[in-house]
Amino acid sequence: MQKYWFRPARFWKWFAFYYPASKEGWAVTLFLLLLAIKMFVFIDSRSHSVSDTLLAFAPWAFTIMLLFDLMCFRKGEYPSWWRKNNDKISR
Repeated sequence: MQKYWFRPARFWKWFAFYYPASKEGWAVTLFLLLLAIKMFVFIDSRSHSVSDTLLAFAPWAFTIMLLFDLMCFRKGEYPSWWRKNNDKISR
């Protein structure tokens, strides 16, 4: 049996998110969170206004969230409720 780093959780009807379920998952989550904070502080120290900071940080934040999402799909458990909905659609 494979050890999952992340587990899915469902909220509302169509939305889901992953949360860390192992030491490795927590390590990846904390590393990416610290990376985002460091990047924001670095960009903020060199910008002149709030809009400059947010516009410069947005691509980095998107990239970090994409990395987290890819890690969750790669090392996380597949949500069982998605499988059920896909079986109904394919029939």
